[in-house]
Amino acid sequence: MPGFRCGYWSCFSAIILFSTLSKVCYKLRYHPQLVSMATNVDAEQQSMISESSAEMMQIDPKRARFPFCVVWTPLPVLSWLIPFIGHIGICREDGVILDFAGPNFVCVDNFAFGSATRYLQIDEKLCRAITFMASRRNGEQQNSCGSEEEILSWDDGLHKSLLEFQHRSYSLLTCNCHSFVANNLNRLGFGGGRWNVVSLAVLILLKGRWVDRGSMVKSYLPFAIVFPLGLFLGGWTFLQFWAMLLVLLVGWFIFGSYCFKGLIQL
Repeated sequence: MPGFRCGYWSCFSAIILFSTLSKVCYKLRYHPQLVSMATNVDAEQQSMISESSAEMMQIDPKRARFPFCVVWTPLPVLSWLIPFIGHIGICREDGVILDFAGPNFVCVDNFAFGSATRYLQIDEKLCRAITFMASRRNGEQQNSCGSEEEILSWDDGLHKSLLEFQHRSYSLLTCNCHSFVANNLNRLGFGGGRWNVVSLAVLILLKGRWVDRGSMVKSYLPFAIVFPLGLFLGGWTFLQFWAMLLVLLVGWFIFGSYCFKGLIQL
């Protein structure tokens, strides 16, 4: 009897299981929308992820979001006299601006001298330190493009530079905002590295894009007012002062960047 009961329940369970599978197969056969439901869910999730990543890459000046960008803004007084000299920062993947603004202090999401007027978006694929780590994760052979430290992502490189400059003293002539951004680009291996304050200033001057027309006015209107006014009031004396200031500042950074490389910190 026990054996009969066990066999009976085994047959009964097999019948129930077969019936359930038959119903499922019938529904899948005659209701194909059920088959595609999981695929549609996965597609919707992938679409949401791609849309969110696309939103992260979008530049939004109103919210001061410049993903993967180097940003620039004029400085009070100094930019009124020499308009191509200004304050510079670098942005995280979510567009938040980081800038070295004082001794042991890196501003986060609070650009020190007002809203950005120019920006240059960097292609992450041109950062050799990141692409090298990606190739290592994919099992490719190591090459000479690798850096001494591992940079896992754009934000990882920026975070390492932020931690370093939080222990740096600030100096307009030897360790300034350009030093911070150049340090980031060198750490990321952008364009092969070897960036300094002069090459970085030339890069943003020649390839930087204006945020809008108002940014152009903000950057050049003070110079257009101060320089003619200075010539009118000071004449030749003002022009000599302006030329001396220009030569001294530009000459100092060229001299410190290319002749005595340790003079300006990076």
